[in-house]
Amino acid sequence: MSDLTPLDTGLTPVGADLQARGIPFREFYHPGPIASLEQAAQERGQRPEQVVRSILFRLAQDDYLLALVAGPQQIDWKALRRAVGQSRLTTASADEVRAVTGFEIGAVSPFALPRPIRVVIDASVTREAEVSIGSGRRGATVILATADLLRALGDAERVTIT
Repeated sequence: MSDLTPLDTGLTPVGADLQARGIPFREFYHPGPIASLEQAAQERGQRPEQVVRSILFRLAQDDYLLALVAGPQQIDWKALRRAVGQSRLTTASADEVRAVTGFEIGAVSPFALPRPIRVVIDASVTREAEVSIGSGRRGATVILATADLLRALGDAERVTIT
């Protein structure tokens, strides 16, 4: 296991984390601001379904859940509440996202987090052979095989929430 940081490697926070875990990936840097999911996918040479969104939910005070969902899929709130065993939950605010993950909205990832967070993976994520995820840095993404993403996530729960 390497103790390299993004400053040592030139990689994004997520890239450095994946490198330390021995997970193959590549980084992609967008040439300018991203206005839509479709634009992000097109610039990456992907379809929108290959872009994995990491959405932070607040379950209770200081208790959070990160849901991974493919591109344009919309979360079914009832299915999410049932899957995670919670009758109430809310999407985290931008300030909460920053405080809990250390990342800005649009750069959130299930990797390189400052503390462990429960992660659930929607079935929509596993339908593609290759996906892109947040890198921890706005304007950049990490692209990897879905099998490698799942391996890196270990025992994260697989659910159907879309």
